[in-house]
Amino acid sequence: MNVKKSIALYLILIAGILVLVNILANRFFFRLDLTGDKRYTLSQATRDILEELDDPVTVTAYFSEGLPPQIAQIRTVFRDLLIEYKNASKGNIHYEFINPNKDEKTEQEAAQAGISPVLISVREKNEAVQKKAYLGAVIKYGDKTETIPFLQQEAAMEYSFSTAIKKLTVADKPLIGFIQGHGEPSTTEFQQAMQELNVLYEIQSVNLTDSTNLSKYKTICLISPHDSIPENHLRMLDQYLSGGGNIYLALNRVEGDLNQSMGYELNTGMESWLAKKGLDLENSFVTDANCGNITVRQQQGMFTFNSQMSFPYLPVATTFGENSITGGLESVVFQFVSPINFKGDTSLSFQPLVKSSDRSGKQQAPLYFDVQRQWNDDDFTMKGMTLAAMLEGKIEGPANSRIILVGDGDFAINGYGESAHALNPDNVNLMVNSIDFLSDDTGLISLRTKGIHSRPLEQVEDSTKTILKYANFLLPIILIIVYGIVRVQKNRIIRNKRMREDFI
Repeated sequence: MNVKKSIALYLILIAGILVLVNILANRFFFRLDLTGDKRYTLSQATRDILEELDDPVTVTAYFSEGLPPQIAQIRTVFRDLLIEYKNASKGNIHYEFINPNKDEKTEQEAAQAGISPVLISVREKNEAVQKKAYLGAVIKYGDKTETIPFLQQEAAMEYSFSTAIKKLTVADKPLIGFIQGHGEPSTTEFQQAMQELNVLYEIQSVNLTDSTNLSKYKTICLISPHDSIPENHLRMLDQYLSGGGNIYLALNRVEGDLNQSMGYELNTGMESWLAKKGLDLENSFVTDANCGNITVRQQQGMFTFNSQMSFPYLPVATTFGENSITGGLESVVFQFVSPINFKGDTSLSFQPLVKSSDRSGKQQAPLYFDVQRQWNDDDFTMKGMTLAAMLEGKIEGPANSRIILVGDGDFAINGYGESAHALNPDNVNLMVNSIDFLSDDTGLISLRTKGIHSRPLEQVEDSTKTILKYANFLLPIILIIVYGIVRVQKNRIIRNKRMREDFI
């Protein structure tokens, strides 16, 4: 009887503890973040933004209910994120969740707020049906409103949300100037980059004239000029640097024409201007064993077909320096990039941002592209050439300034019209992060690439592949044989013991 009472008492005690834990968990939100990139921990940049809030921020989250678990999880992640934002803001974040699918009026309300549904396939009564899914939010601060039409999971969610709050709270956006007039692409050719930059900055095209006031710009960008740059324009850049200005440069020192299978040297005057500052942008093509592909048309008998071939003149960089600009980047694809060398004095700080792989080389322009060439290890005898770098210090005059230089002017250009194409996300991130670093001190740069998007396999030598292949095949067999020998030996010892007269 006492035993039954004790068991009942223990069960009641355990149930009471579980109820108490659930009550405390709902009242006091807490979670451990064991991820390598701390994707579930609010960054310092987010905390700084929340501490500067003068008025409450209201979040109306439009999320559908009854979605498949993998999509419904986005709602849970966003709710947990909002709780952390609320705690970090000391109650300045207020939120509510609304299901737009419940009636037509709420659905119209979501549509008017700029939340568009996405169609997903779900199974209902053993049938696959299309269902509208709302996964967006409207953020209000005072009389300003910002809409996030579609929320992505994990790290991207914090970036979208923190950036939206920053956009609402900033009074005057800093100016970023894109220099035009020397054959540079227009800002409309940077669709992906502009989508990111327009959140926090006002972008303006700048033609250099005697009346141009560059000092009003937080950062000046000069990207892919193709015409000669007059000396007076270069002097204006020097004056801008002497006043503490920052310049982002993405320049083509060489150009490739695949239609003609030729590579050329390009001179605009920027190469001599950079040389005075100790930056040597070589008139060479970097080649890399870790590279992109091109489509080659081949003919075999009566048939013509397209095939993908590795093209070492399109390096895929996966080696990055220790800097918030490159934090979280995984791979940047370059189009005919040139190496950068520093030949200045020690009074300036030179920091490589992106490097080629350990199996790379370079070829001086002009040259002929042989797309059928069979490349071998002798073609890649160099390693770690600098493809993008930052120069910092008193570059020109008494004030500290910065120059970020990328040895490829086209790596972040989408193009326009029918020639427009989507870019590798890290190409855009490298450009936008660089401009952010030069222009913004909020730290949001760290959120754009927070989180792990992919884990590309490391290159393995052929000899290592052979060893791994045979080890994978032979090791299980060897283990089974060893286990069999040990088992046989053990059984023999047992039999011998049993055969003894004194065995009991």
